[in-house]
Amino acid sequence: MAQVETHPGHEEEKQNATHSVGPIENVSSFERGLSLGFGVLLIYSGIHKFRKSPLRSVLRTAIGSYLIFRGASGHCLAYHRFNVDGTRTQSVNVRTSFTVNKPRNEVYSAWRNLGTLPRFMNHLINVSEINGTRSHWEARIPENSPMTISWDAEIVKDEPGALLSWRSLEGSTIENAGKVEFRDALGHQGTEIRVMISYRPPAGNIGGGVAKLLNPLFRKLIKKDVLNFKQYIEFQRSGPGDGFR
Repeated sequence: MAQVETHPGHEEEKQNATHSVGPIENVSSFERGLSLGFGVLLIYSGIHKFRKSPLRSVLRTAIGSYLIFRGASGHCLAYHRFNVDGTRTQSVNVRTSFTVNKPRNEVYSAWRNLGTLPRFMNHLINVSEINGTRSHWEARIPENSPMTISWDAEIVKDEPGALLSWRSLEGSTIENAGKVEFRDALGHQGTEIRVMISYRPPAGNIGGGVAKLLNPLFRKLIKKDVLNFKQYIEFQRSGPGDGFR
């Protein structure tokens, strides 16, 4: 888990800066982009539907105008009110292990064919391999979000039938890393899988109390997607390109 370093007097310095140079930036670049996009959409919708629903259109236009201000200035009044710094990031780490009733080499093969990952990881839209070690990822985070995020990753360690690890390339929109270990299950036929996946969400750490609420939800989503692999490999019929042998 990434540690956020704090210094005594940090908040006081920020408050002094607010008085001396105006509102300080407390919204991440990713959130600013979202605010601008949704702001424009709301204003357009308000103007377009004004005759049909004047009151609702005025409300949409007002909200849209605020979102544009929030995105353009990088300053959120609500964040400022509750001492939230949305420019800080906090990693979400998921560690889990489970056993599947399939041979180890077959399980490894399914994971190694990265294009199959979106079939059981619902937050992923597409994973396409660029070459033997690099791949392009597209995801919705959180799940069902209208916004998509994409990044490039590379495989950093590949031990056939035993270990697979990857990480996002430097400069990617989102920092992502993962490791999957494959071991023969003890006591019965099958494979024990140990998974570690880490994301550093682009929206940043949106403040103590809120982060404590959202990060467990995000962690639950990733863990659910990983555990979907058990059902995927044990019960779905294999098809061309699935990576099964």
